[in-house]
Amino acid sequence: MTFRPRMRGLAVVAAGSLALTACSAGSLGSSDDAGGAASVSITYLAGNLEQDVKEANQLIKDFTAKNPTVTVKLETRPGGSEGDNIVKTRLSTGDMSDVFAYNTGSLFQAIAPEKNLTPISDQPYIGDLDENFKKTVTAGDKVYGVPSGGFMGGAVLYSIPVYTRLGLKVPATWAEFMANNAKIKAAGIAPVIQTYGETWTSQLFVLGDFHNVAAVEPDFADRYTKNQAKYATSPAALKGFEHTQQVHDSGYENKDFASAKLPDGLRMLAQGKGAHYPILTGVVNDMVSTYPNAAKDVGLFALPGDDASKNGLTVWTPGGVYIPNTTTGEKLDAAKKFLAFIASPDGCKSLATTGVPTGPYAVKGCELPADVPQSIKDMQPYLDKSGGSSLALEFVSPVKGPSLEQITVEVGSGIQKAKDGAARYDEDVKKQAQQLGLAGW
Repeated sequence: MTFRPRMRGLAVVAAGSLALTACSAGSLGSSDDAGGAASVSITYLAGNLEQDVKEANQLIKDFTAKNPTVTVKLETRPGGSEGDNIVKTRLSTGDMSDVFAYNTGSLFQAIAPEKNLTPISDQPYIGDLDENFKKTVTAGDKVYGVPSGGFMGGAVLYSIPVYTRLGLKVPATWAEFMANNAKIKAAGIAPVIQTYGETWTSQLFVLGDFHNVAAVEPDFADRYTKNQAKYATSPAALKGFEHTQQVHDSGYENKDFASAKLPDGLRMLAQGKGAHYPILTGVVNDMVSTYPNAAKDVGLFALPGDDASKNGLTVWTPGGVYIPNTTTGEKLDAAKKFLAFIASPDGCKSLATTGVPTGPYAVKGCELPADVPQSIKDMQPYLDKSGGSSLALEFVSPVKGPSLEQITVEVGSGIQKAKDGAARYDEDVKKQAQQLGLAGW
């Protein structure tokens, strides 16, 4: 797996050592560089997963090539709750790195940005940032972070050869999706791949359906945060649980759904042994590196709802890169230059050299490489269309319970019904909401 810690709302992230590790440094400038300009050194804290380190090192290399008087030293931290605690502790003690990578959305709000971070709203590139992304790194009326990487889609990856052979069309409604599943099952192919051996993968029919929820109830996130809306009592929100149950009850899952894991699901899809895999596009890099044919054989469509005219994609924004307010003087100037590089077409190109993008970039002027996999290309029309995409709920509400993946496994395995699962999840979120001190809980 190559999910970043910043994507931990859905991903199970490998935890590493609590110790911070210095991994690399950009080229050191000298007094002879840039016509005698003095050099400055800054530190950059990023996740310790292999892809995180690879991306961070590439950014540092390409940035320092253009800014030879700046040295960037990389530090790493583990993901998951350990990494969260390190970030919060270092911010509270005034010991944070000069620049650091972290989550956007609700987890960004949890690090008290107005108290701990340096706003960058006055930087000239802010107008080039995608509006959806800016919402996830804004506190009050100020922007605090830049995107590192591309959007992810919570969608359905599908086998193009299977669709071609059976003469199927990409569905825009749930009824069309289920009709396709019936034809696929009749052909002896598993219609919907599920990999409950890794429980986080069970959540997509619920979390990836939020665009459809927001299309019917535009104020759901606000009311949900205020404890005025529930999954069990909102017909639109309940559908994600109902769809999870329907796929199971119809016998559309692969036979080994209970024990299969992510690599099994990717293999089935790439080999055409399964037709649909509801998942995050962050898995595409791993799939294509293992099965190169998947670059052209696997496409993507948004989770369909009831109304084809409102069909659209639920997206997860890239992680953010921030400057703590303890970074001052010449280090602050260097840190701002580093963020400006990340939020530029050159920064996007730098990241693109490290692997398959998870989706379109959140910076104007950044284009996907020509050889990007078809499934990633398929995301772009949703993002280009007005009203064609919505942020996942975790980016517009801080309320998310820890047990959703266990609940969706039970619903998708026939252990409990959709309505009961939704009601259980409504109870699950209470503790977190109360810990956050949210009004109405």
